[in-house]
Formats: sequence, C-alpha cells, structure tokens
Amino acid sequence: MSNNPSQLPADCLNEIFEYLEDDKISLHSCLLVDRLWCGVSVRILWRDVWTFKYTVPIQYRLVVPSQIFNTLIACLPNESKELLYKNGIFITTQAWKSLFNYASFCKNLSIREVDLMIRHSVEKQQNSTSHNVNFYKYLILQEILKMYMSQISSLKSLDYDLEISKTVQNILFTYFPGAKNCLSNLSVFSCDSNICSEFFFQLSQICQNIQSLTITFENVISNGLSDLISLQKNLRHVTLIAAYGGENDWTEIITSLARFPLTKLKIFGYDAYMPLSFLSTFTYLQEIILSYDDTDILDFHKLQYVEFPHLQILKFQYAFPKVEMLIKFLEINGKYLTEFYVGYHNNSLNLAVAKSCPNLKKLYLIFMKNELETLKLVFNSCQHLESIKIVCGAKYLREKEMLDVVSKYSPKNFYELKVDNYTQSKLLPEEFESFFTSWNDRKPQKSLSLIIVFVFNDDIGLYVNDENMKIIEKYRKLGVIRKLGTESFEEI
Repeated sequence: MSNNPSQLPADCLNEIFEYLEDDKISLHSCLLVDRLWCGVSVRILWRDVWTFKYTVPIQYRLVVPSQIFNTLIACLPNESKELLYKNGIFITTQAWKSLFNYASFCKNLSIREVDLMIRHSVEKQQNSTSHNVNFYKYLILQEILKMYMSQISSLKSLDYDLEISKTVQNILFTYFPGAKNCLSNLSVFSCDSNICSEFFFQLSQICQNIQSLTITFENVISNGLSDLISLQKNLRHVTLIAAYGGENDWTEIITSLARFPLTKLKIFGYDAYMPLSFLSTFTYLQEIILSYDDTDILDFHKLQYVEFPHLQILKFQYAFPKVEMLIKFLEINGKYLTEFYVGYHNNSLNLAVAKSCPNLKKLYLIFMKNELETLKLVFNSCQHLESIKIVCGAKYLREKEMLDVVSKYSPKNFYELKVDNYTQSKLLPEEFESFFTSWNDRKPQKSLSLIIVFVFNDDIGLYVNDENMKIIEKYRKLGVIRKLGTESFEEI
C-alpha cells in the first residue's frame, strides 16, 4: 500500500483508469496530477494515442499530432537521431529527456497516422519544394517504425491503410529487429490491397492469428494478400472496402475467405459495386453491414431466400434492396435479429418488421407523420426493444406525437431514444416537459438515454432551443435522464 493513506495504490488506479481508455481527454488530465497518476495513465493513453487528436477541440487538431511526433523523435535511439542529423534532417524537440519509453506502450499502431504526422512536420520545417523532402519523410518513418518494431513486445492492432500516401510502401518493416515478436500476436489488421507482395508474404510467416481483417481494394491486388488470408487460423471479422475508382476482381480473395466461419462481415462500396451472392456461403454470420453509394443493392435477390440462423445484426446504409426482397428475407431471418437498420421509408417494410422481427433490441426505421399507428404496432410487437432511432420534422413524425407514443407504448425494457431532426425543431418546452413527466411515471421506472443525431454542424436539433436544454438538465439532475449524447448521422 502507499505510504500516503489518502492515495490509491498503482494497481487500483490502473483498474480505474482502464474505464477511461476511450476518454482520451480525461486520461490526459490524469497525467498532470502527480508522478504516480502519470505513470499509470500514460501507459493506457499511449496504447492508442492516434485517436487523441479527434477528441480535442478543432483548434488543437494540429497541435496534438505535432506533440506526439516530437515525443516520438525524442524517444528515438541515438543512432537513429545521428542518422537523421547526418542526412540534414534537423527536427526541434523538447530539450528534456523523455520520462517514459512511450513507443513500448503502443498496442494499436496506425502507420497512416504516423505518416501524416511526419508529412506535416517535414513540409512545415523543411523546404517543401526541395527534392529531398520525400527522402526526409521516408527516412524519418523508417527510423520510427524501426523503433516500434524493437520496443513493442506484442502489438494488437496494425492499420496499414495508407490512402494516398506512398511514402511507406517500400519500407519492409517486417525485416526490422524485433518485428517477429512485435507482430506475432497481431489480432486486428487493416491494409490496402496494393501493398507489395513481399510484405504480405513476410507477415504471413510471422502472424497467423488475425481475427479481424479490413481490406481497402485499390486497382491492384497483391498476390501475397490471399496467401496471408489463407494462413490465418482464427479469422472471424472481415471488412471489405471498394475504393473510389477501383476496378476490383474479388474472386481470389473471396475464395481465400470461404473456409472461415466468419461471424461479422461489412462491405463498403464507394463508386464501385461488389456482388453479394458469395454471402450465401457464410451461414455463421452474426452481423452483416452493407454500405453502398448506389440507391439500390442490385443482386440482393440472390440472398432473399437464404437462411442465416445465427444472424443478429443487419444494417443498410444509403443503398437498400428492393422492398419485396427485403421483406422476404425478414420472413426467413427476422426472428433471429436483435438489431435492424435501414434508412429508407416504406410502410410495408415497417409492418413486416413488426410481424417478422419480435426479438429486436435496437431499431432504425423511417416513419411518415401519418404512421403513428405503425410505430405503436412496432412497439407492441417488439417487446424486447431497448433502443430506437426516429426521424422527425417535415413529412416525418412530429416530435410531440412521437414522444407521446414513446412514453406510452414503448416496451418496459426500452431505455434509449435517438432523435434525428430533419427540419428545425418545433418542440415547445411544455411539450418536452410533459414527455419527461410521463416517462417518470412509467412502471417499472427506467432512466432514459437521449441521443441527438446531427449532420455535420447541425443547428436544427433539440440543442438549438435553450429552454429545452434547461429542461433536459433539470431531468438529468432528477435522474430521469441517465445519459445525454450526440451521434453522427453516418454512424451505423
């Protein structure tokens, strides 16, 4: 125990701070308390430090990567610093010696984020028109990756999706000292399809325990990618992304995936379409997410009669199948679903959900303003429902009427309401207060989570009305609202 009776020991602090792993702002604040708090929280913060910049106010979005970059440069071994210096790379960092070996704490490595930091720093400090800039970036990235490979004892996640960057593609960091130990237990891997075959071959010799794989398909699909897939032992989750302008032949990759009992499959088609008939071979799927730019999922007819006895989550973003096909699919598989998401209105589909999906816990459907009875029917039929996302305004449901139905007809386990305002909120304060009063009188009592859906910098939702916000705060203090949050329109 600590000599200071008022101070928690390190193991207790560690257990507490683990709950803050996704709250980078709070973790960063813990660094500043004292030496003990700093020593415990820094290890958790630096597991996945790349997401830190997305949690701070926008005016600090460039400051945070610069600080992370300077810290990494300060952590480089002396031989790396000397190599950079000899090649004319002069990077100003803090004069103090690093308190910790920050690189060794990393469990989730994003090479793209490292590359972005380097590009920003080099192009800012060096003459961006010089032919040496690309070499500078290459050399710095090489030395940072070399440090990571030697310092990380066991990496969990590797993001090698480079988007437009080509700086790193010729750095075969799988050959660096320590890479075998670092990468052997990798369980989450994201990559571009056109990374050189040699890298995929080397990784396949080191790492055979990938459980979650994300592939962004470019115009080239490296030969080694299918070999890497084939040698895995525990692959369960796969995300396939058709990049803009990519012309992809998926055959070999799909063949490599076919032998795995996949439980989660996500397909994102951006200006490209991926045929879906192959899904029928993955009967162990528990989750299917389809996101296409087109307005219609063309070949869903090949799936409408296929049974997926383990399927629990089905989501469509933007594009959707023809309604009659989707209804037929729900007649077969709806009884298995616990989550269903489709951002498209069709009252026949809504009625089919009420009829065929009795075990739903989370739901997103579109209801028109004259379809309150359909919403009641969904609530009455789906008695396990815990969360629903509803669009309000214009031709969609009126807020007051929607809230009345939610308070009176939602099932006893219901606790989360997501409100997506299509037009400016017209909800009056007294109407809002009436809803919370009615909710508080429900039996059994259950605190409500209220989520406001926004589109970019949305200024039409409930947040706009100051009086409504005062009411929300009032019922938060009373415990009627247990959570108030926001959600991007694109979150599925």
